[in-house]
Amino acid sequence: MKAIIAGGGVGGLTTALMLHARGIDCDVFEQSEQIRELGVGINTLPHAIKELAALGLLQRLDAVAVRTYELFYTNRFGQEIWREPRGLDAGYDVPQFSIHRGRLQGVIHDAVRERLGNDRVHTGHRLGAFRQDEAGVTAYFFDRTGAHRATAHGDILVGADGIHSAVREALYPDEGPARWNGAMLWRGAVDWPRFLTGRSMIVAGGMAAKLVVYPIAEGARDDLRLTNWAVVAKIGDGSTPPPRKEDWSRPGRMEELAPHIRRFEISHVDAQALIEATPEFWEYPMCDRDPLPRWSFGRVTLLGDAAHPMYPVGSNGASQAILDARALADHLVAAEHPMQALWAYERDRLPATAQIVQMNRSGGPEGVIDAVEQRAPDGFTDIDAVLSYDERKAIVRGYAATAGFAREQVNAPPAAAAGGR
Repeated sequence: MKAIIAGGGVGGLTTALMLHARGIDCDVFEQSEQIRELGVGINTLPHAIKELAALGLLQRLDAVAVRTYELFYTNRFGQEIWREPRGLDAGYDVPQFSIHRGRLQGVIHDAVRERLGNDRVHTGHRLGAFRQDEAGVTAYFFDRTGAHRATAHGDILVGADGIHSAVREALYPDEGPARWNGAMLWRGAVDWPRFLTGRSMIVAGGMAAKLVVYPIAEGARDDLRLTNWAVVAKIGDGSTPPPRKEDWSRPGRMEELAPHIRRFEISHVDAQALIEATPEFWEYPMCDRDPLPRWSFGRVTLLGDAAHPMYPVGSNGASQAILDARALADHLVAAEHPMQALWAYERDRLPATAQIVQMNRSGGPEGVIDAVEQRAPDGFTDIDAVLSYDERKAIVRGYAATAGFAREQVNAPPAAAAGGR
């Protein structure tokens, strides 16, 4: 069997590793001229780290990431709403990693080159068209000038090419642009003094105004950490397109961000000083797409952000792409025919990811902050009088169960954890 993978991000590269581990041949085609360590911090949850650990990547991730110890949810005044340990400290078999997105992608990319060979990742190849028949699928790739670069033949085509997926557009030509909710996300990272345990994560404020701070790597000195921050603020009602196209590498503007920073008063970190000390940061409109009725058409399917782009809440975008890759590889091994495998993969993964997309629109686990802020917009003296512990737990743990990273799910024996894949 031979797979053609369109997209060299976390999802596409992990798919290549998963297929290779199961003896399935593949090539990865990435439209960028090179795979660079772009982006800023993300969290990769235990259910996804378990899959990467099974691929032998745990030690490499440990070398470039921070094992998240604890998570705090607070209102925008820094009043604690929920606190819990994370990863190994919460009883999981594997850590939760706070990591630079580019370094996560770099670890996976290096493993692909070592195991599959340098000639299996083709950069500067933009998918232009594809066709399929009973014998297989053929994909045509072009450079940025429109010149033809390669024609690939395989048994399946996997569209792992992001929120602006060319594969998805070919399957759903009338879908239109990504959906914007009116919020802008600014993100950056800079060396900063350690706070709390040095492995702590703070999420302050709900969907209308949010600040997130956590370390993602060692700093230049022992007392510093490379510290990731993110600010979300409503700048529109979502009825119009975003002011600028979605682009993870678009520089942000301090004059636009500055008024929103003053909304937050959190303990342990001087957020305004942290952000103002960051020499360069990026902006991205909060966009997703409505869940699709199906991903797989014959020999062609979708994966990761191409299949289920979601708001970056709940630490789930990259994690769900990694779970997609595992499921797809398992179904390809188990099925008698590639098309049967793609149908089974879709049946396995589409319902859960569609639910996560919808839950993320209302804040995901961070919706517990919105629930408190709706009842006590000016703060509180007793959190239990605003929202009981059981109500708070139901929001946070309910999301974990839906997304597949409840502790009993991740720590289950391999056969149970596979969920019948």
